Amino acid sequence: MNRGSAGSIGSAASASEYRVCSNCRKVLRQEKRIRVSQPLTRGPSAFIPEKEIVYFALKVMQANGLNERTNLLVEEYSTSGRLDNITQVMSLHTQYLESFLRSQFYMLRMDGPLPLPYRHYIAIMAAARHQCSYLVNMHVDEFLKTGGIAEWLNGLEYIPQRLKNLNEINKLLAHRPWLITKEHIQKLVKTGENNWSLPELVHAVVLLAHYHALASFVFGSGINPERDPDTSNGFRLIAVNKFCVCDLANDNNIENASLTSSNFGIADSLSELEALMERMKRLQEEKEEEEASQEEMATRFEKEKKESLLVVTGAFDDEMVSTSDVSRYIEDPGFGYKDFARRGEEHLPTFRAQDYTWENHGFSLVNRLYSDIGHLLDEKFRMVYNLTYNTMATHEDVDTTMLRRALFNYVHCMFGIRYDDYDYGEVNQLLERSLKVYIKTVTCYPERTTKRMYDSYWRQFKHSEKVHVNLLLMEARMQAELLYALRAITRHLT
Repeated sequence: MNRGSAGSIGSAASASEYRVCSNCRKVLRQEKRIRVSQPLTRGPSAFIPEKEIVYFALKVMQANGLNERTNLLVEEYSTSGRLDNITQVMSLHTQYLESFLRSQFYMLRMDGPLPLPYRHYIAIMAAARHQCSYLVNMHVDEFLKTGGIAEWLNGLEYIPQRLKNLNEINKLLAHRPWLITKEHIQKLVKTGENNWSLPELVHAVVLLAHYHALASFVFGSGINPERDPDTSNGFRLIAVNKFCVCDLANDNNIENASLTSSNFGIADSLSELEALMERMKRLQEEKEEEEASQEEMATRFEKEKKESLLVVTGAFDDEMVSTSDVSRYIEDPGFGYKDFARRGEEHLPTFRAQDYTWENHGFSLVNRLYSDIGHLLDEKFRMVYNLTYNTMATHEDVDTTMLRRALFNYVHCMFGIRYDDYDYGEVNQLLERSLKVYIKTVTCYPERTTKRMYDSYWRQFKHSEKVHVNLLLMEARMQAELLYALRAITRHLT
């Protein structure tokens, strides 16, 4: 937002007390609390009409005969034991939901290196890095139900030193996983009363990566709270700092909010769809005719990596909007994502995926130290990557492989991971700017995601297709975090 001038506001107040919203041009006080009206009914998502979630979920489940099976899965594997808002939105893709619920249930409930209260507290620490009060509240309840010590919920200063020692790796994994080294691992597993065994550490790392990524899904899909204790007489209070009501698009009934994608100046959505289809067709033809050289592909990766710096994720710098206080679970709250390719950090080597792959390296290591989790994670990664209904909006019998790979690889590109056999020129061809803004926000700064960002891309597409995008972003992010952490553990072992 741009700073307003003192003359335009009045001589009695300091200009520094005000901001001018760059979107609606309203003059705002920096510190205030606003009342946001509560809708009479709240569906699972602030971005997706409730009737569409119910309609598409039932349609998919009936087509695949999964209705009863999904209910059984939810009863057996859901953290809450019921159809919570995350599960309802994910049920648009029931095949993926099964993999997700099974892997999450295994991490939280089944035999493993960590005691149950530790698992939920680690989930709290991970979700708090992105101010995800939805997940924090969920796991506060679970922490207490599994015998956790209530005093720990007062903040990090009340927890055992062993858990405190996870703060550094939690922070790096969430925001800059490329900085994790074998020295971080050695520090955690060194001899002493507060050390972590390698199996315990792998379990913790899997939980941290899972909940960082799940926070991306929560914000990217506009997941509504299960219950809102701050609600009174149909209104809830939200503390706002240097922020305008028009940007608080994470609610589905905000008065006077301009939530239409026309603000982004995008061409007609139907022609946008046709143009994307045409680009996919042209890229496929070019690939069949002639493949780019390894040198050219490396150049295109570096270009895409640097161009990601120019993808701005909001009309503000480091301001956050928080509807609840989760700061007690965070150390160094000012630490956040910085672009891998940021000027002055050229010394950071690109992570060549072929040198340390999930399939050949990460999978076997994680499975050896934390039995069977590798199989569950691998199934989940493969499921989301290969998931397709061969449709794009109104078009049927479409091969979407190229588009899915571009989405997955763009996330890894922002984390400095390069695939030698992938032409990153496809990313620029297939992912238009508003989609890149959305991807970067959901992946790197999920708490900043707004409904306007969600509405601004692929306007002709179904909501279920946008949820599929969020599933791809979530799993790509989780895999990227795991690759860096597991590579550091491997280096510690060799």
